[in-house]
Amino acid sequence: MKNNWKRLVFSTVFAISAVPAMAQDSDWEFAATMYLFTPETNIATGGIEGSLSFKDALANLDMAFMGAISANNGRWGFLADYMMTDLSFGNSTPGPAFSGLNTAMKTQVFNGYATYRLHQDQKVSVDLAAGFRWFNTRTDLTLLPGLAAGGTTRIDESWVDPVVGVKAQFEMSEKWSGTVFADYGGFSSDSETWQVLLTADYEFNEKWVGRMGYKHISVDHDINGTGFSFEQSGPVFGVTYRF
Repeated sequence: MKNNWKRLVFSTVFAISAVPAMAQDSDWEFAATMYLFTPETNIATGGIEGSLSFKDALANLDMAFMGAISANNGRWGFLADYMMTDLSFGNSTPGPAFSGLNTAMKTQVFNGYATYRLHQDQKVSVDLAAGFRWFNTRTDLTLLPGLAAGGTTRIDESWVDPVVGVKAQFEMSEKWSGTVFADYGGFSSDSETWQVLLTADYEFNEKWVGRMGYKHISVDHDINGTGFSFEQSGPVFGVTYRF
């Protein structure tokens, strides 16, 4: 099952990446975005919780890649968004049992959507989105010895949740516009996920757009009967090239 979902994810990436070559003479429009997301991070499992503030996110970031690509043709479109972060950070722990908590976390999130335009006029467009979120994490939560011996809890897991969402874009002036995107998925007692993205967008010219805003993503999932939760929220900055 896990391999089937991986094939679905990478097939989707390949299909969206190949669309420009297949549709050079069509009415397809494309946009590629690179962005920076350095949020506050909270992760918890089995009663152990680790947290990293936005202030410390850049200092504790070992590696990251974040990007998105979209394709639209009239009412229909596709959107793919990939985010990989590799973080290492430490927290204090209450009481004398342990002397601290070290967290090492590599997380990948891939979102793939098909979109359908429900409404468009000169100022506002609204799209319905449906697709999936692939979430992969390799996380080590290490309790450092105090009065107790300490130990490491490892989570090495991946899964896919179906998601539905809505995207709205608003024109505010000749150069400025706004984007609101929200989705929800999982739809089961042992898996739930949602995210919200708000951006203010500035059009430098017909090809380049600068973006700044706020993003929140939440994931809750049972792994072998143990609850796992992951949350990130904070500012996001990016640039989009349209072609």
